[in-house]
Amino acid sequence: MEFLLDYLGFLAKVATIVVAIVVVIGAIASAGHRRAHRQQRPRGHIEVTPLNDVLRDMRHVLEHALTPQAEYRKRMKAEKAAAKAEEKARLKALKRERRRPQASAETAAEATAEALPAETAKTAQGEAQDDKRRRIFVLDFDGDPAASGVDGLRHEVTAVLAAAGSNDEVVVRLQSAGGMVQGYGLGASQLARFRTRGVNLVVAVDRVAASGGYMMAAVANTILAAPFALVGSIGVVAQVPNVNRLLKKHDVDVELHTAGRYKRTLTVFGENTEEARAKFLEELNDIHAMFQEFVGEFRPGLDLEAVSTGEAWAGQRALDRALVDRLVTSDEYLAGACDEADVFEVRWVLPQTPIERAMERFSDGTAKVVERLVGMFGKWG
Repeated sequence: MEFLLDYLGFLAKVATIVVAIVVVIGAIASAGHRRAHRQQRPRGHIEVTPLNDVLRDMRHVLEHALTPQAEYRKRMKAEKAAAKAEEKARLKALKRERRRPQASAETAAEATAEALPAETAKTAQGEAQDDKRRRIFVLDFDGDPAASGVDGLRHEVTAVLAAAGSNDEVVVRLQSAGGMVQGYGLGASQLARFRTRGVNLVVAVDRVAASGGYMMAAVANTILAAPFALVGSIGVVAQVPNVNRLLKKHDVDVELHTAGRYKRTLTVFGENTEEARAKFLEELNDIHAMFQEFVGEFRPGLDLEAVSTGEAWAGQRALDRALVDRLVTSDEYLAGACDEADVFEVRWVLPQTPIERAMERFSDGTAKVVERLVGMFGKWG
């Protein structure tokens, strides 16, 4: 019996090891399959939200709460009938244009106007003359020091350019205090693709567009800013800590070997020389000059010498220095645009794992705590 128990115990151990090996192999194979599947398809996708519908739904909610039930139903019925008639007339005009491609735009406009109710005929006639209703594409860019948002921005720009026409407009709601030159330089180059294709570009700044953030904003045909938004900071900053004296005190030697006279200038561990400092400052000033040249190319009316001191200005002060073109919030601008254009919010969305979602919620919560602390104790609170 004792031998039998020992044998059964041995079998149990072997079975446990075999099951563990199978589980590990299965996990590795599953991970490989998922990786291969991800490589076959892009991880992210484009999401489009019609802001006209969002604004209309908000209005309907308020009207439902503030208007007597009978009147509200009557109003909604009339609105649906008008929208249906407008869509029907638009499709009818489009069919006529396809049957008679040589027909002029004026003829199509007249056909559309005849089919519409009186209150919508004028609007439809103008749309037929423009061939189609103007569209506005809205993108968001929230910058961090590494400009990591550029990864999604490049996909959004590509998607919008595939659909946008010369009559359309792009609005970028941009918020950034700046960061790495290479990241924000790439972001500005992505926005410049709209200018190259002749698509009107508007950048709206509700809070801050400083340093690299302003480099991106400067590309726009028009820069909008909220009354207290901070913009500018056309300057470059770099700092390098040096612990060489501390290492020497403890008899620690650091060897740095380079091939090329200026492969390294200032270092963290080595002893910095005056020649290295001079070269570092030369490179810093050259980047500043490139920054100014880039801004000046897109905003030739700027007094670059006056605004390239590294300072930032808010609201009317920024408008007085021609850093922005108009003081208005993005909400007000887009709400007004919905009256005469179809407005679409475009976002590049990446799928998230449960861990990533949890970390994002934690990060958002931390950011809110920091904002509250700044509001309580900060300069602008």
